[in-house]
Amino acid sequence: MNLQEHYNQLYKTSAEAISTGKYSIDSQITNQSDKRFGITLLIRPNAEIKANIQSLIDELKTTEPNQYYYPDSDIHITVLSIISCSEEFQLNQISPNDYVQLICKSMIQTNEIKIQFKGLTASPSAIMIQGFPTDETLDNLRNKLRENFKNSGLQQSIDSRYTISTAHATIMRFQEPIHDPEKLIAITDKFRNYDFGEFTVENLELVYNDWYQREQNTIHLADFTL
Repeated sequence: MNLQEHYNQLYKTSAEAISTGKYSIDSQITNQSDKRFGITLLIRPNAEIKANIQSLIDELKTTEPNQYYYPDSDIHITVLSIISCSEEFQLNQISPNDYVQLICKSMIQTNEIKIQFKGLTASPSAIMIQGFPTDETLDNLRNKLRENFKNSGLQQSIDSRYTISTAHATIMRFQEPIHDPEKLIAITDKFRNYDFGEFTVENLELVYNDWYQREQNTIHLADFTL
């Protein structure tokens, strides 16, 4: 997949949806009884990257202050959604140590992972930072994890919603009607090619998480140092 082309097409389609009022509002964000949980292997950007992202968030808040913004603690890149969030899944249904051992096995030959955050894109319900791995290491790790999990007999739902191939980070979700679509698009256009920086991944995290990766609802299961 050509990531830049993918992000460009996604932005074009989503910007049109936002401009014409055909975007989607996520009604679950404020639902206190939302019980959708899953297991995710993820990457968190470093503090410098998060500070650069905050400059974008601050500007977005000037026109859309009441939308849902990811705090620094929740910003992440999904390496793999191992068990997709659902109301049917609870942590006591699995043995986390089995998952830790399989991930360790999958990472034996994993080299250094570097990711550049440059520009932003959108979906009909969210604004996202574009992430670009500098080589094939992340893709290779994902494929090895897919192979090992599917051969393991462990509970998993990898690729059941979609096959992940990007390295984006969601920073804003629409939780109410957009106040000024034209101004929102003007801000996103301004940051379309903004360089948020490049970072070397120091570790991966395995977490039990809700749909939005909110820190207060997350149980940290393991770290994997690269």
